[in-house]
Amino acid sequence: MQERYRMYVGNIEYSVGEEELLRFLDEKGVKVNNLRIIKDRVTGRSKGFGFADMNSEEELNSAIEILNGQELKGRKLKVDRARDKKNIRRRFRRPYRP
Repeated sequence: MQERYRMYVGNIEYSVGEEELLRFLDEKGVKVNNLRIIKDRVTGRSKGFGFADMNSEEELNSAIEILNGQELKGRKLKVDRARDKKNIRRRFRRPYRP
């Protein structure tokens, strides 16, 4: 299985779309394979964070160093290595019982 080099990008202004974020990354010299801003299922509105896939460990570390704290539309981005899904504790462990 191929290792994934995924970057978390948080504190994104809600009005920023994927194309705009991609242009911003390109201006900063960061190349990504895939970029996705997470949206609310019901409203379709951005949740203010997203993920980007990189080619290598070096590119990932470099991108984090370049982007963390950069300002986009008045908000400082929070950029870090994305955590693996299976290591994230679930918010709701038991099913809801009325």
